[in-house]
Amino acid sequence: MPTSVRLDPAVDARLESLARITGRSKAFYLRELIEQGLDDLEDAYLGAAALEAHRRSREATIPLAVLMKDLGLED
Repeated sequence: MPTSVRLDPAVDARLESLARITGRSKAFYLRELIEQGLDDLEDAYLGAAALEAHRRSREATIPLAVLMKDLGLED
């Protein structure tokens, strides 16, 4: 699916240079960045959203020391 994105000129120049030096397309590197970075973005943003939802719910939490003891992970 075609998608367009505007890049800062300095970032575009770096991407253009990388593509020229390696003989690959800018699209190749953009796909690589998206595919490799999507997991990190999901972890960060979905984790933050889950934390906020938990805080709004006012559900009780379990202290880390108690959880580790329950799981047999104490030192």
